[in-house]
Formats: sequence, structure tokens, C-alpha cells
Amino acid sequence: GKRSLCNNPDFPSVVVVGLGKKNAGVNGQENWNEDKENIRAAVAVGCRQIQDLEIPCVEVDPCGDAQAAAEGAVLGLHEYNELKQKKKPVVTPQLHGSAGSEAWQKGVIYAEGQNLARYLMEAPANYITPIKFAEYIEQKLGNFASNVKVHIRPESWIATQQMGAFLSVAKGSAEPPIFLEIHYLGGANANDSPLVFVGKGVTFDSGGISLKPSSGMDAMRADMGGAATVCSAIVTAAALNLPLNIIGLAPLCENMPSGKANKPGDVVRAKNGKTIQVDNTDAEGRLLLADALCYAHNFNARAIVNAATLTGAMDVALGSAATGVFTNSSWLWNHLYEASIVTGDRVWRMPLFEHYTKQVTDCPLADLSNIGKYSRAGGACTAAAFLKEFVTAPHWAHLDIAGVMANKDEVPYLRKGMAGRPTRTLVEFAARLSQDSPNPK
Repeated sequence: GKRSLCNNPDFPSVVVVGLGKKNAGVNGQENWNEDKENIRAAVAVGCRQIQDLEIPCVEVDPCGDAQAAAEGAVLGLHEYNELKQKKKPVVTPQLHGSAGSEAWQKGVIYAEGQNLARYLMEAPANYITPIKFAEYIEQKLGNFASNVKVHIRPESWIATQQMGAFLSVAKGSAEPPIFLEIHYLGGANANDSPLVFVGKGVTFDSGGISLKPSSGMDAMRADMGGAATVCSAIVTAAALNLPLNIIGLAPLCENMPSGKANKPGDVVRAKNGKTIQVDNTDAEGRLLLADALCYAHNFNARAIVNAATLTGAMDVALGSAATGVFTNSSWLWNHLYEASIVTGDRVWRMPLFEHYTKQVTDCPLADLSNIGKYSRAGGACTAAAFLKEFVTAPHWAHLDIAGVMANKDEVPYLRKGMAGRPTRTLVEFAARLSQDSPNPK
């Protein structure tokens, strides 16, 4: 809390935080709303202070933007301690006063959405397997049964759909794959064109036969970050009762080395009939997404947005400052960009040039290679160009979230760990889209 609490005998402890420059507004250089970011950071640090004092409840001044204050409080206190016996004391943040209670509640829902993604990403890979991921999301959507449908598609269904690229990755693991399909029908009509979200769901990525180095490999429990963020965004959209239809698609599996695994040089056939030479088994995310993107075209989508912790190259390019967005639609880009300014979880546009397409289509044995022929040059861009070969829709965006997967100390209102980014930007994007007319652009 802060301000007017100072002379209130009901509060044994008062934390005072500074909010920086008043009415700073949108910073054109930083591409975010500085007031909102300052409030999130200040409230987060204040709430953590209360937690350190082991006080179970904190009343938070709305600071002129109750939604941002709520986001700071709920995001700032989140920590994954499910598997520890020694846990930090639970602190419940509440709004101080009655002004802005609707905005506060909205902020809580947005932040809880991101925290859901953080939970799924942080949890160990033996706890969040493909089936456990699907069941967890199904359980979260259980509260909204009236306008939500969940299909947990088994391996037999995946095979019937001729998703040969996805199956080629899954077959290396003893853990069976799942294709998770969720329908949120919040629109005026059930047949209004939906927004389709697609998320890469590799619940553990060892690299396969092209094995990753063991140092830091444990972080690859979060290689289902795309699935986590898009599914969490849909759970949040349902909680907000947003007036639009959203479909979520998540191919879920592990990428493991075994006697059944993909071998470098193997050729697999995607759902649309294109053949792919698997030159590097650790470029597996694009194999899952190839089939999922083909399937996404069945729904007459207003827009298809996919998210994936796709390439280390994305992290090299932008680090954790922003999610890279590759899109064929300026209309879609503008919506995502406007949403990200408000949430502070930023996006940056990246190129989908033909230049990169040539590097994945020049392939010795198949239609496409799963890595660019100049190996690492422009790796995030060649991965995006590969995905583009499975897209005919006019409004598609690919979000490479590898760089924003984890937080060290860059985002002050997130503790160290898996970040659940950019869930709030996806939610804000959907909320803005729901204000538009539902006919495809």
C-alpha cells in the first residue's frame, strides 16, 4: 500500500514506493507506456517487501491505473514452489479503496493468465508431459463449460490427419503425443470466423539425435512455451468473457533420442504433402508447426497467430527485450504492436523475405530442408520462411518467443524463472480484435 494509509491505525506496516515521472505516457523510443511499466514495477517491489515481512494481506493503492497495479502485484508475487517443502508465505493483494475495482479485477485476470503460462513452463518435464499439459488446460477451462470445447486428440487421430512431420518428432519418445484442440465460442455467432492460435508444445527438447549440450538443457522443459502462452491466453479470454471465437491448437510431444527417433537426413511428409529433409533433429519445432498450421486452415480464420520457442537465433537477435514477429499482414502486425505498447510485453517486426525462403527450399532430397543451407545465418528468419511454406492464409503471424522464454532480472516485476511471455499481449490483442467486426479482413 501507500499514500493515504500513512495515518491509518489498521495498517501496522506501510510500504511507500516511487512511481517515477507523472504522466510520462507512451515512450516512442521504448515502444511502451512508461506510466504502466513504472506502476507494475513499483507495486511488485512493494508487494515483495510485504511478503518478506510475512504479512498475509496487502492493500494496494491503485496508483492512478488499477489494472497496471494489479498486474504488478499478481505477477510480482508469483513463484513456482509446488515441489518445495519450504515455501514463501502466501500474500493476497487487494485493491485499497473502491475506485477502479473493475480495472483491478481485469489486471488480476491478465496477470493470472501469464502466471498460468509461467507455471506450465517452469514445471519439470516429468510433471508436465503432453497428456498432463492437455488435462491441466482442460481442467482450467472446466469453469467455462458452456462455451468451451476441448478435444484431446490421441496419436491415432494425428496419424489419420497425416501429420507426418509432427509424428516423426514424437516417435523418438516413449511419451505419446497429443494434439490439443480448444474452442472458445465467445462470439455473437458460433460460426463467426475465429482467431486461431497455434502453439509449439515440445514438453521436453533434448534435441533428439542432434543432441543439445547438457549444460542448461533442463531449461528445455519450457520448450512448450508457445503452447503454454496461447492456451493460457484462451483461458484468460474465457475468464474475461471476450466477445469473439478463438481456437487453440497445440501439438504436444517430447523430442528425444532413441532407436525410433528421426535421424539426420531422414525425409518426412507433412500434412499438405510437402516433403521435408530433417537435416537437424533439433530443428523440430517447425516440424510440429508445419502440420498444425496446415490444420489451422480448416477454420476460415480471421487470423492465424502461432507462438513458439523456435530458435536460439531469435535470442541472439533481440535477447529478452521483445518477441520477434514474422507476418504477411500489416493489419495483423499493427494490432499486435498496439496491444504490446499497453502491456509492456513488447513485439518487434522481423522479415519474411523470399531471400530466406530460397535457403530452405534448396534441398537435395526433398521439397524443403528443416534448416537453412547457410546453417546459422539468419536462423530465426529461415525458420520463419520454412513455416511460411505451410501457410496460405492472408493474415498470419509467427511469434518466435525463444528470447523471452525466461527472465533473469530484466523485467523488474517478474522473478527469476520462466516468464510466460507474451501471454498478456496475446490477450490484449484478442480483446482489441473482439471490438472489430468479425468478418475476415
